Parts: sequence; C-alpha cells; structure tokens
Amino acid sequence: MARFQAGKPSGTAVAELELLVRTAIFKPATAMVGYLLQAAADQIDEAYQANPGQVRKTRVPIQVQCLFGSFELRRDYYYHEGKKQGHYPADAALGLEIGYTPALAKLLCLEGADETTYLKAQRHLEQTGGIPVSARQIQRVVQRVGGAAQQWQERSAEPGQCQRSKAPIMYVSGDGTGVPMVTEELAGRKGKQSDGKAKTRQVYQGCVFTQHRVDEEGRPVRDWESTTYVSSFKPIDHFGPLLRREALRRGMGSKEHPNYKRQLSSWTKRLLKDKVEILIKETRKKCRGTPQAEQVEQALHYFTSNVTRMQYGTFRAAGYFIGSGVVEAGCKTVIGARCKQSGMFWSESGAENVLALRCINTSRRLDDFWKYRLNAKSAPTIACP
Repeated sequence: MARFQAGKPSGTAVAELELLVRTAIFKPATAMVGYLLQAAADQIDEAYQANPGQVRKTRVPIQVQCLFGSFELRRDYYYHEGKKQGHYPADAALGLEIGYTPALAKLLCLEGADETTYLKAQRHLEQTGGIPVSARQIQRVVQRVGGAAQQWQERSAEPGQCQRSKAPIMYVSGDGTGVPMVTEELAGRKGKQSDGKAKTRQVYQGCVFTQHRVDEEGRPVRDWESTTYVSSFKPIDHFGPLLRREALRRGMGSKEHPNYKRQLSSWTKRLLKDKVEILIKETRKKCRGTPQAEQVEQALHYFTSNVTRMQYGTFRAAGYFIGSGVVEAGCKTVIGARCKQSGMFWSESGAENVLALRCINTSRRLDDFWKYRLNAKSAPTIACP
C-alpha cells in the first residue's frame, strides 16, 4: 500500500492488492455461507424422521469447505445397528460431498475431469480461484461423483426424459480406443505387445448429433453444439443399447418424416446400384494366387462385413455425412486428452468415472446431472426446485 501512496504503483503491488482484496472478501463470504448452512442443517435435523432401526447418537462437527473458505458445521448423526451403517441427514440434504459444498464439488469435478492431471487441477484452482484443495482430494471427489455420473449416462430412456427432435437428420456414431491401465486390470488379456500382453483396455465412445442443412457445395453441416457423448468400458452388447438410449433421449424415432416411405424406397434402389461388392470381387480376382492373398482377404473382412454400411455414393448423394470424424474427434478430445497422457495408467473405475464426467460436461449437461444428483441425495428430505 505504501508504494501506491507514493504515487508509483508497480505491477507486483497491483497483484498483491488484488489478492488481499480477494482474501478480505472471501472471509465474510465464508462466514455467511457457514451461517446459512448451519441454520439449514438445524432445520433439517429438527424435521428429520428416523427410519426404523436408526438411532440418533450425537451431534458431530465437520469442517466444510466452500468456494470462499472453510467453516465448521454441526449436524446430527444416526446409526443403524443391524446394518452397521451411519447416516448424517443434513449432509445428504445439503448435498455435501465428503465435506465440500455442492458448488465447490461441482467445480472440483469439472477441473479434475478436464485438466490433464489432478495435480494441474490443484494448481489451476489455487492460481485462478484461491481455492486450496489437494490433487488427492480432487481425485476422491471425482471418483465419488463419477460413479453416479456413469449411472446417469446409463439411465433408461423414459418417455419423460426424451426430447422431441426437430432435426430432419440425426446421426449415431460409435468408436473405440485403448486406455493405458494398471497391471492388475490387464491380467489374462491378450494384446499387441511383443510378448503378447495387453497394455491398454478398450473403452467405447459414442456420439449423437444432428443436421439441418448443407453448405453451398452440397456438403452436410453438423448443427452447432448438437453433439452429445456417452462412454463405457463394458462390452459392445452393453454399450450398443446405452448409445441407443442416448439417441432415444435426443429424439430418435419421435416423429415420422413426411417423406419417409418415398425416401426409403429411393435409398433401397440406390443401394442396389452401389458397387462395394463388385470392388470386393475385383480385388480378390487380382490378388488370387499372389503371396499377399491371405493378408488381402483379412483386410477385406471389414468390407464384406459392412457392405450395407459402405454405400458411400448413395449416402453422399443424399447429403449425409459418410465419415467418422465426429466420433473419432470425441475419442481424442474426451478420452485421449485426459486418459492417454504420457506415463498414465488407470484402473477401470478410475478412468470410467472421469470419462463419465467428461462426457456429461462436453455434452453441456453438467447442470442437469448435478440437479439430478442433489435431488437423489437429498430425497425425501429436501428437493431442488
């Protein structure tokens, strides 16, 4: 402050001033949040009706951290002897996550899932928001909430959850990529290493997006921010229905286009004229009897298994995307950017929980998920409006 009074403030002094002001503002803000949450906890505990078998033991303090600092919160503790299980009604009703308020827990999950490492998330929170949370604590919150995020991704597509799509064209695309795993997650798995062992586990990435128009050259244009993602380490027979449910939530099958029957007939006729099968026959003919014939046949297996999916002339003529760029980009940005950094090795649950949060955030559904989680945690004590 003396340097300001002297009339020659330096850049260092300005930075110090801003940090001092932030600290001064955060202290009363912390006290206000603590006061309001304590009042809410008292009200919750007073109104709580214990379930059969639950016995109130005592009132227990906990150090709670919010966006502005930490404070002590006192709340009732109940214990069920038969289940050997304890319960803090106020913690659930207030949405606390192992001592972090909902707003801070949400921020920790966002930073922990989006930064390349938990340590970078720790540093970013400290430098940008003055929030001191260790990398280990960020990881704990991400893993605690990430399990619920994966369940939210896999929820059923109930009628009330589904949108009514206004887009004439919807695309559903899937891909897979490997995530480096810890040794115990790879036991007994075959891989591409020189010793025949696996270094990675496959995770599936799916996306759904829509199209309304084409550009001046007739090429399809993906609708802005229309892409949503899902991911899973589970087998394809589990992932397939998961991706289908996401498409249903986005409005797949919610209406029948007026030109549906006529267009279907047109596509059928075009498919009969496409020449993928002719290409397969010509390639086999050219390679018959050569040393490469066996390798060529192996390469052709993809083509023979996907003839109906490779009518590229028909699809392009109809103005559709024919590439896998959207989902491949998702594999790189959602999975690779977080889980395939140098030196990283994951457990299945560790990677799955992080990816669930990344999918939800990249799909612009983070607020929807947190509202769902807070309601689920607090019900039936209190609900979010």
